[in-house]
Amino acid sequence: MTASETNRTRYEWSVSGMDCASCVAKARGAVERLSGASDVEVSLIKERLRVSLDESRTAPDAVEKAIRAIGYRASGRAPVAAGGMPGAPEDETAQGCGCHAHDHADHGHDHAGDGHDHGSSHVHSHDDPAERGLGWWRTAKGRLVILTGALLASAWASELFVSAAVSKWAFVIACLIGLFPVARRAFALLLARMPFTIEMLMTIAALGALLIDAAQEAALVVFLFAVGEVLEGVATDQARSGIRALVKLLPKTALLLEGDRPREVAADTLKVGQRVLVRPGDRVPADGEIVAGTSGVDESPVTGESIPQTRGPGDEVFAGSINTEAALTVAVGKPASDNTIARIIRMVEEAEESRAPTERFIDRLSRIYMPFIVGIAVLVALVPPLAFAASWDVWIYRALALLLIGCPCALVISVPASIAAGLSTGARRGYLMKGGAVVEAAASTRRVAFDKTGTLTQGRPVVTDVVPLGDHDEGRVLSLAAAVESGSSHPLAKAIVTRAADAGIAVAGGGQARALPGRGVAATVDGQAVHVASPAHAREQGALEPGAQETAQRMEAEGKTVVVVFGEADGAVGLIALRDEPRADAAEAMRQLDRLGISAIMLTGDNERTAAAIAGAMGLEHRARMLPEEKLAAIRDFATEGPIMMVGDGINDAPALKQATLGVAMGSGTDVALETADAAILRDRVSDIPALIRLSRATMSNIRQNVTIALGLKGVFLVTSILGVTGLWIAILADTGATVLVTLNALRLLAYDPERE
Repeated sequence: MTASETNRTRYEWSVSGMDCASCVAKARGAVERLSGASDVEVSLIKERLRVSLDESRTAPDAVEKAIRAIGYRASGRAPVAAGGMPGAPEDETAQGCGCHAHDHADHGHDHAGDGHDHGSSHVHSHDDPAERGLGWWRTAKGRLVILTGALLASAWASELFVSAAVSKWAFVIACLIGLFPVARRAFALLLARMPFTIEMLMTIAALGALLIDAAQEAALVVFLFAVGEVLEGVATDQARSGIRALVKLLPKTALLLEGDRPREVAADTLKVGQRVLVRPGDRVPADGEIVAGTSGVDESPVTGESIPQTRGPGDEVFAGSINTEAALTVAVGKPASDNTIARIIRMVEEAEESRAPTERFIDRLSRIYMPFIVGIAVLVALVPPLAFAASWDVWIYRALALLLIGCPCALVISVPASIAAGLSTGARRGYLMKGGAVVEAAASTRRVAFDKTGTLTQGRPVVTDVVPLGDHDEGRVLSLAAAVESGSSHPLAKAIVTRAADAGIAVAGGGQARALPGRGVAATVDGQAVHVASPAHAREQGALEPGAQETAQRMEAEGKTVVVVFGEADGAVGLIALRDEPRADAAEAMRQLDRLGISAIMLTGDNERTAAAIAGAMGLEHRARMLPEEKLAAIRDFATEGPIMMVGDGINDAPALKQATLGVAMGSGTDVALETADAAILRDRVSDIPALIRLSRATMSNIRQNVTIALGLKGVFLVTSILGVTGLWIAILADTGATVLVTLNALRLLAYDPERE
């Protein structure tokens, strides 16, 4: 390990004042330029900065100084542990902050001492966390809009009732007061080697307008820009409120059962295996399994399922869901840091960091676009006066208008606004997608591959037939089978043991159980080896007579899984048939996919007859007897033909989920499947797959509309500005208007219902 790596520490800060993707890029750029800083992560929604520092080259204070220099505030510095969780915040008294990372109550104090007073700070820097939830007019940016608006109104009043000379100076004062925070930030960004920013364009345009005696338009431009910033801040706060609402779903306390007596404890201190009492009307404090009681559980806060579901012993419940009827005893299954709500929040964070290819393209385009517009504006200002002796004032004015029209705000926000709205709509309905790249991949999907058990089917097989062979009876068959399967957690084993228990059959003592991969299970029962295995294995062992074989084939043709119970001494004792019923909406989901022009195929490890029966009832293709590596190979082959989505729920699906263009895990699936997948369906409804695709296509359509609006308006007003048809205030109004239009268009997705065809 090098000395540099030894000195490297990862820190986290809480950063206030960021309102858009451009803010994030500026904060990231300012920190990345520091020597010794690497792995910089900036989250707009979480208002968080993480960076690895080589403290022999850059001290943590330098990061805070760099963030302050461009107008934001970094506070609550804390080292990040190896697992990614921040440690306790360091004492910040020496840093001039004096506040905990998550305690911003004193952020509203006077900053005159540090040069950050509210009257002069830039328009991005005022919305401290203490101001969240306030009306826009009570935030610092809102107050700046009100102040500049009042000054502008006073200037117009003086023009009407005093004199033109007085009103001119009133407009100049209004412009300079509103422009000062913008210009200060533009200068800071220039020092950070980021010259082509909206703040710099605004500063040049406003000062240029003052120099050519267009003070009224300069003041109006500054005011409209401030209004646009307020609207941007309000939209971002709405996105953040969604995360805050998720956190509020979790109760702060829980009733921990100690013996038969409940004791109130903090919910985040619960440990796996502890039992809690959930009274009617209470929220479930942790993900877990019901061990006593039956009640209706409202899962809508978590999954979006509006109808309460009846849950009883053995059923899983989500943290944050509401118990509606009777008291439940729940065994805690996951720590607070890994419950469903925590997972959703982590997926939202991942979504923010995982940008769509379209978004990355627009971002790259904007970096080229800004210098290009500045260059065109310089040519417009210089060429006509120098080459054709045209008026300097006229062409400088037109060049300034061109600068304002050229601001790429609407273009830059066009993609993330739509993505954010689409992800929010999906999350409310239980479709969790890890970012814009997932949305784009879902929209382009042309084939969907489904696992069978637990995905297209309920994942809870039940015994449908018990067929004794020879002189044996049903009780003997179930007794031997349950003895062999009693130690297994396999769904088929559980179904057999449950059937024996329900029938009140005494289970013989079994031991030395061993799995027969791909064939079944064997154990020693009453001194003899007994197998519960596939008909194929029984035939290989010479234990299955032709008549029994025909019976097994007939039941398999009905979509049932058949096992043969046979022993070394007794031969075949009987057949047991089990069936995992298809989900109620599976067939309809296949029809919806077909109407979307998407083909579907089922990949399963089950036998050919069972697979054919299940797939035939749903009208989709199938491949049977597939091992995990064969599923992986099939997905790899499908991917060569176009975008492929894989939907599964088990550990054996994880490789295929990862290999697919887009992996989707059913919400009841294993942790491995959920972590590997790109998206998750919390409601376990197959029909949510076509709904997710419809939502993704609607989101991509919305993005195309937004890009068209942004570029279309830019194109029109670029031409009219050069021709002198439109001036400065129209230019900034067009820019702000385009930003508002694309934002409003994106917000339409919040009302979109992807379940309606």
